[in-house]
Amino acid sequence: MVLSAADKSNVKAAWDKVGGSAGDYGAEALERMFLSFPTTKTYFPHFDVSHGSAQVKGHGKKVADALTNAVGHMDDLPGALSALSDLHAHKLRVDPVNFKLLSHCLLVTLACHHPSDFTPAVHASLDKFLATVSTVLVSKYR
Repeated sequence: MVLSAADKSNVKAAWDKVGGSAGDYGAEALERMFLSFPTTKTYFPHFDVSHGSAQVKGHGKKVADALTNAVGHMDDLPGALSALSDLHAHKLRVDPVNFKLLSHCLLVTLACHHPSDFTPAVHASLDKFLATVSTVLVSKYR
């Protein structure tokens, strides 16, 4: 999937508006995923997955930091996400479908917090971006 110049612009603008709330949004998206798709909790048996837990907040920040890195390197996502792809494919062995579920939850979270900015074009661009990130993250599963 190729991100157009308009997609990249939309993603950067949307992520700029997220700003310092990225970690909070990451945690909220994780909570939303755990509630909506309970099977995803199996990858976090050592986590307290309750609302507001420090572990969910910490992992939400990691997710947000990885996405911030990806936004800054949209022209080289495989390079920017290589270590993270290795980690998920070889050590964590996360079911690839979970990236799609988390992406969906991130979109819902962003739409809730920025409804006036979440136009159909921005939604489509963010969806393409997150799908591309997911594809890169699972590329080393083969």
